[in-house]
Amino acid sequence: MVERKKIIYLDDVYHSLVTVKNKIKEHYEMYPVQTSEKMFEILGKVEISIILLDINMPDENGFDVLKKLKVDTRYADIPVIFITAQRDKETIKKGLQLGAVDFISKPADETEIIERIQLNLDPEKKFADKPKILAIDDDPSILHSLNALLCTKYTVYTMPGVASEKILKELLKKMTPDLFILDCNMPGFSGFDLVPIIKGTTPYEDTPIIFLTSDGTSDNVYVAMNTKATDFLVKPIDKEALHKKLELHLKDYMVWRHMRAERR
Repeated sequence: MVERKKIIYLDDVYHSLVTVKNKIKEHYEMYPVQTSEKMFEILGKVEISIILLDINMPDENGFDVLKKLKVDTRYADIPVIFITAQRDKETIKKGLQLGAVDFISKPADETEIIERIQLNLDPEKKFADKPKILAIDDDPSILHSLNALLCTKYTVYTMPGVASEKILKELLKKMTPDLFILDCNMPGFSGFDLVPIIKGTTPYEDTPIIFLTSDGTSDNVYVAMNTKATDFLVKPIDKEALHKKLELHLKDYMVWRHMRAERR
């Protein structure tokens, strides 16, 4: 029998803890806690794979708890996901800067919780037959739209931004995107900043990258394409144009990847 991964969820609301535990109990072993003291007590005894954190708590908010985790070398590398009703850009920006890897919106359904956990633990486990797309955008509504538009044909991984080069590279070790969709303007690492990181990471040197932005000026398009991105789409998302570009670039990339494999 395969041992289930262990997860801590810190939230001061008991109902939230019970609800999430019931939703994921068939997949993961969850330790529900209402104080950071109890969380650190369990961390000292149990090998935890991921930490779920609420942000708004009366005694100590999630940002402060995350800071404590990141300065403790024993726990600094455990992925932290915020589960919160706060999904504004400033909250996401602050969470990412402090080292969170992802956000889950409250109230979250079972599918979203499991998929977000899986993405940060074992993203290759499901949907191995579908082309994989990693979309990075600080606007949650854009990520939701991309997932809704593409999920039937593609495996869509979404990230609300990137806190550090290390986090992105660690994630890319766990997954193998066949195409990236990047917002140009994001707090912290913009899409322009992310392209050289992706292109400099094996085996993503030639993986297609499509910029998605609300700034479609000629200057912005020029800068984007000068980064060696593959293509450019302007928000709001045009479903037909999006699918056409994905099909074109994924087809070319898959052919190229097959030819490269044959030469080896």
